[in-house]
Amino acid sequence: MKVLVADSISNAGIDILRSCAQVDVKTGLKPEEIISIIGDYEAIVVRSQTRVTAEIIKAGKKLQIIGRAGVGIDNIDVAEATQHGIVVVNAPTGNTISAAEHAIALMLALARNIPQANTSLRGGAWRRSDFMGTEVRGKVLGIIGLGNVGSAVARRARGLEMKLLAYDPFISVEHARNLQLELVSLEKILKESDFITLHIPKTSTTSGLIGEKELALVKPTVRIINCARGGLIDEEALAKAVSEKRVAGAAIDVFPKEPTTESVLFQYDNIIVTPHLGASTTEAQAMAASDVADQIADVFGGKPAKSAVNAPFISSEDLAVLAPFIKVASMAGKLTSEIAEGQMDSIQIKYEGDISGYDTNALKAAALGGLLEEISEERVNLVNADIVAAHRGMTVVEQKEADCKNYASLITIEAKTSEGVTTVAGTVMRGQSHIVRVNDYWIDIVPTGAYFLFSDHRDRPGIIGAVGKITGDADININYMIVSRLEQRGKALMILALDEPLPEAQLKQVLSLPDIYSAKLVKL
Repeated sequence: MKVLVADSISNAGIDILRSCAQVDVKTGLKPEEIISIIGDYEAIVVRSQTRVTAEIIKAGKKLQIIGRAGVGIDNIDVAEATQHGIVVVNAPTGNTISAAEHAIALMLALARNIPQANTSLRGGAWRRSDFMGTEVRGKVLGIIGLGNVGSAVARRARGLEMKLLAYDPFISVEHARNLQLELVSLEKILKESDFITLHIPKTSTTSGLIGEKELALVKPTVRIINCARGGLIDEEALAKAVSEKRVAGAAIDVFPKEPTTESVLFQYDNIIVTPHLGASTTEAQAMAASDVADQIADVFGGKPAKSAVNAPFISSEDLAVLAPFIKVASMAGKLTSEIAEGQMDSIQIKYEGDISGYDTNALKAAALGGLLEEISEERVNLVNADIVAAHRGMTVVEQKEADCKNYASLITIEAKTSEGVTTVAGTVMRGQSHIVRVNDYWIDIVPTGAYFLFSDHRDRPGIIGAVGKITGDADININYMIVSRLEQRGKALMILALDEPLPEAQLKQVLSLPDIYSAKLVKL
């Protein structure tokens, strides 16, 4: 595996990546330069400088994962990555504390005119009266967005004895109560706050959230902080409001285009500007880089990423239970695809026993990924399996039953085609994936990279020996064999685990034997 690190990240993350892949650190590349080399890499890691565009993603024929060593992902074309089956991960909590502390620092700097006083004194002037500040104790702090950073800001502001208002339509009342704040409308935030801080992503609905109309509602003494994303505030409108003394001051850490050395905001002394320093602490950089690197290592190792923004989320508590079944679901889907005949129509995925009590989105995606892996032109994985299935017009139905007769948990895939129904079931036993059912036959095989010959036949003396002779004459060793039959001298299923693949000529010999109905070679 090869990883391209396109922006500077902490050595802590690079060390983790080097334990599982070849790592090339090439920062400051132009888009066309990245496009020319990205085809050689399975992963790319960026921060906020490099944009991972649709053109880069399309050129990344081997790409499996895109890592953002930070929170925001607006510099990554997530939709395009999803279409190509590429996992996009970030570090949603790596810089939480650093970003929250920077917001608090900017608020205090605004309240006490610290940057202006520092510049003045260094310039040789002692002007105490020019820098009269205000206490934050007892003031109203309006928080727009109560995600990880917004919540961390609230906890710290509470320690400063501020009154807290918050606007976030997707936060429960209970969470707000735990933070000891009041959930209110955006309009009330604007009208009543002494300080306003933004902690939301930039989307089509939040871009320009604070503009001329909104700034017309605020107190003339309000101070506004943005450590979230550039473009949330209309810079021209903010500059005008400050110049007309309708806003007392602002502190801006992020800009619509970065890096930047020019902005209308730079000309006002009571607007503090910093070059996107929210996550710029040694601790935050090490944590974010390590978090993303660990996820890349997990994906390379066939495990789900814990913070994938375009894949089913699995909590750390559920992951311990679900992880082994993700492999089972994928293997069952792959085997279904290999042995099914006819035009695929619909898929039913059934979860029985203990596993039915969990969120099975990841298991569904894994099953579809295994099923479609060999038949889709697109790379199919946990990210885009649903999309690929929908594009193919396949109906997918899930069913859950708390009881399971034979096993603690069982995943069954039933594929309906123009030729009939194919059924494959699997479970986890002793920490290993087991395929335990194929159509009406109960079996037990462990898919560990071996070749398997599946043969439907009539149960009669001599047929196992005849197949064994064909493999023996071809110098192909049989690791083990399983035979399951529905009744004596009736239909039966024979499975041979082979050390090497059976050549086409020998497969035809097996098919030519009397009472052999079908024979397929599968690698699992």
